[in-house]
Parts: sequence; C-alpha cells; structure tokens
Amino acid sequence: MTAPPTKPPRKKAGIPKTVWDLLFTLIIPIAILSPNILGSGISISEQVFGGGVAGNVRAYILAALIPVAYVLTDLLINRTVSGIALLGGAVALVRGGLAFWYLDGGPLFAFKDSVPALLFGVLALGSLLTKTPIFRVVLDASTLTESPENRAATQKALHDSQVNQAVRAATVSYGIVELVSAVINYFVNLRLVVGKFGSDDFNAQVAQANAVMRIPSLVLSVIGVGVGIWLIQLAVKKRYGKEADIFSPEKLARLQEVESSSGI
Repeated sequence: MTAPPTKPPRKKAGIPKTVWDLLFTLIIPIAILSPNILGSGISISEQVFGGGVAGNVRAYILAALIPVAYVLTDLLINRTVSGIALLGGAVALVRGGLAFWYLDGGPLFAFKDSVPALLFGVLALGSLLTKTPIFRVVLDASTLTESPENRAATQKALHDSQVNQAVRAATVSYGIVELVSAVINYFVNLRLVVGKFGSDDFNAQVAQANAVMRIPSLVLSVIGVGVGIWLIQLAVKKRYGKEADIFSPEKLARLQEVESSSGI
C-alpha cells in the first residue's frame, strides 16, 4: 500500500515590496527628521549628529538621500526596468539633488518640494510637441533587456498610427496628473512648513508634510501611469488582437509576423 502523497511545504511569504518601499521612502525619513521619535526622546539630529543647526541639516540631508539610495539600489539589484520603476528612480534623483538647495519654510520651499512633480508634468506635456512623447520613451526603456527582434516589435507597435494616438493620450494623462500633484503638494508645504532651515521645527514640519503627501502623491502618479498604460493596451489589442500585450514583445513579434505573412 502506497503512502498518500505529501503536500510540498509552503514557501514562507517574504515581506511585500510595498512594505519595503514605505519603510525606506516614508517611515525611515520621517523618523530621521523627527525631534522625538514616537515619543521615545530619541532624536537622530541630537544623538547621532550632535544637535543644533548642523545636526538638523545633516539629518535633513540624510532623510532626503535614503530614498534615493533605496530606489537606485532596487533598480541595480533587481534590474527593474519597468516604466514605473524608471520614473520612480528619476524622481528620487531629482529630490536628492534638490535636498542641497537650502531654503527656509515658505513659498520658495513649497515650490522646491513640488519641483519633481512639476518638472515631469511639464516635460510630459512638452514632449507632445516632439515626435517622441515621454510615454514612448518609458515603454521603449522597459524593453532594454529584450532581444533586438523583440525590441523591434515593440518599436513597430508604438509607431503604429493607432497606437501612437494612445501613446500621446497616455502622455497627456500622466502630465496632467503630475501637475495636479505638484499644485496640491505646493499648498500642503506652504501651510505646514514655515520654520527656519536647520531648526528642530523645520525638520518636524518637513516630516509632517511628507507624511501627509507621500501616499497621495504616489497614488496620483500610479493613477496617471495606470490610465496611460490602460489606453495603450486598449489600442494595442484593437490593432493586433486580444492576445496582444505591449509588455509582451514576444507576442507582438509573433502577431506582427502573422499579419505580414497574411498580407494584412
């Protein structure tokens, strides 16, 4: 009599990437900026950097650069070349550079903190005046690890007149959402961040503004990119059939080959 088959042991679920993202782009930076982490009396500025203006400035820079280091490390280790990952990396780099522009709280600081969203919104809408909308650049970059044949299939699809219209509409969607995010972020920072740069109050206010805006701004960006991808997928499926997928260049290549051989 044979023993009943045993079920393979379940793999332990790891920590979801979303948790890591929130930890390194929101929770840790806020903790670094806080003058009293969770009421514990611990202050990174005080205990690690010696306090005062110099300690607060160093804590501010560290809090700004940790998300940059995390995003770039994630791109390098996981070799993530998706459109969302690339845009996230670009935003992190811009934010990291702006961290060294020292400003007191007020209108100019609120503008500085809104520059990444404003910049990408303007670049997206401005790219419509060229032959290469920004969404085409993002989707092309996502195929960098593909074979030349598969990359060519994606390029052919993106330059199809029907799909190209969807790419342009996707670029509009992304650009408008980023501009809306910039405006909201400006007024949130204008209201919350009013302290003098290098003070305890300033760092605490920046932490509060980050806590208020980080998730809404992320959601807005995902909506802008998500709507854009949805529009492009609709156009690709209408053009090449229900099996077509802009993120599956192998399928695109096969469908394009069938189309060419049938003389369509």
